[in-house]
Amino acid sequence: MKYYLVLIFMTLTLSVWGTSCSDDAPIPETGQQIPPGSTDDDEPPVNPGNDDDDDDNPMSNNLKITVGSASFTATLENNAAATAFKALLPMTINMSELNGNEKYFYLSGNLPTASSNPGTIRTGDLMLYGGSCLVLFYETFSTSYSYTRLGRVNNPSGLASTLGSGSVTVTFELQ
Repeated sequence: MKYYLVLIFMTLTLSVWGTSCSDDAPIPETGQQIPPGSTDDDEPPVNPGNDDDDDDNPMSNNLKITVGSASFTATLENNAAATAFKALLPMTINMSELNGNEKYFYLSGNLPTASSNPGTIRTGDLMLYGGSCLVLFYETFSTSYSYTRLGRVNNPSGLASTLGSGSVTVTFELQ
């Protein structure tokens, strides 16, 4: 009987505190900042109007990604997921390490998805896994998983060394 209770406890613990970026698997609280205007429901969070936002060019697909003192520019896709992602910006989050090739963060709500298998992930790809897992890849590799493409870092040189091997604070903002 004791064995079964331990097994049930372990199963519940693993299902609640998943360690990989999988659809609907929450990660433990790690001091991650929730983007402005986010909610706990399934609707994408809305960014409250800030006077210093890019109001002159709300349709901009130019993204600035800042890690420490380093900045990278990225181009967002023209799709529903990227549009919903832009509504969350600016945001500063603590991205966790996974597999030595990516950083991930669970958004508080789901974004629209149109997932497909890219076959190859490229350094600098910004993707959505499931509806709420934001992933920034810093290594190129083959994959069998499906993602919704949000955008891509224009010049990913130095991205891997800047992101490092552990959790990292990343700021995403429109340019």
